[in-house]
Amino acid sequence: MDLFSDSFEPANILPFDGTVIYYGKVMDEQEARYYFHVLPESIEWKNDEAVIMGKLISTARKVAWYGDENFSYTYSGVTKTALPWTKELLELKLLAEKITGATFNSCLLNLYHTGEEGMAWHSDGEKMLEKNGTIVSMSFGAERKFSFKHKSTKETVSLVLERGSILAMKDETQTYWLHRLPPTTKVKDARISLTFRTIVK
Repeated sequence: MDLFSDSFEPANILPFDGTVIYYGKVMDEQEARYYFHVLPESIEWKNDEAVIMGKLISTARKVAWYGDENFSYTYSGVTKTALPWTKELLELKLLAEKITGATFNSCLLNLYHTGEEGMAWHSDGEKMLEKNGTIVSMSFGAERKFSFKHKSTKETVSLVLERGSILAMKDETQTYWLHRLPPTTKVKDARISLTFRTIVK
């Protein structure tokens, strides 16, 4: 199933076993452009790393990790320590909380330089994350396809994440569904995603 409509009411786009709400654009084009230009300069970006078959691999995609305190976050065999919030990240965190009604204490940011950089199938099921909690993805820059795949039935759901939009994943989504940002040669521009989440102390 594909959801490529220009506009639709916020509703659960998953058919079962989870909740994913796409709120669409939550800011105007001027605001979205402002954050897209500010974030590359104000964030301490680093190439992402992963341990694959015992080897430390560096990716072209860049990442950053921010939070209420110096939380440690481990995924793909690599541990990151959160940096203090920037002014812009706090503004966007408050917006995400206002729109979704959830609260967050951390944010993982991704910078994809072109459409050829993506993210493979995975679920955000790390033990330090709040179980069945809400994870919000906020998008800036290039509009990209985002996909979900059920772990058992293999059914897929896809949509295009617009500039200045919010997508919320919650309930049992991470238990039963994988998600990914598929690479594409058609997109030449950069995309920045902010994924607000809650670390359990």
